[in-house]
Amino acid sequence: MNRVWQTDPQAVADEELVQACVAGDRTAFDLLVTRHQQHVYRLCYRFVGNHEDASELAQDAFVRAYRALAKFERSAKFTTWLHRIAVNVCLNRLALKTPKHQSLPDRDATPARTEPVDAGVLREERAARVRAAILRLPPKQRATLILRAYHELPHEEIARILGNSVGAVKANFFHALGNLKKLLDEE
Repeated sequence: MNRVWQTDPQAVADEELVQACVAGDRTAFDLLVTRHQQHVYRLCYRFVGNHEDASELAQDAFVRAYRALAKFERSAKFTTWLHRIAVNVCLNRLALKTPKHQSLPDRDATPARTEPVDAGVLREERAARVRAAILRLPPKQRATLILRAYHELPHEEIARILGNSVGAVKANFFHALGNLKKLLDEE
């Protein structure tokens, strides 16, 4: 019972793996998780700002996706559907409570070797202020800003993920940028 994805996993589309998983092949879902776990984790991290909560939320998103695979509409892209689940998990967490753990420094914010130490420290401080301000945005604005600025998704895909119109996404993004500016100016 040699599956194509066992010999060449990249040759198989996500939707084919979903179909195999619904038919009972759990290794297909393992491959979907492997393909998308880093992206889902980064999305969750941008919402909560710490590793522990982001890992927990990403795991929850995959559990929910697995349970709902039979309901996946093949007219949508799997990644859009998975992003929607992850965003909903994050928004639900934000609605229930604040993150449990303190924010960790962003590993991507390490100073470049050619950069003077003081410039690197200033850049790191600015990045921490921006992350803290993003965490203070209303949930829908935060979701829109994260998906647009950090994941570089087009407005149309963000609208599908959030279940909004493109106009609402553009408005949320505009308001998120304005609120972010106000929050940073307050400091």
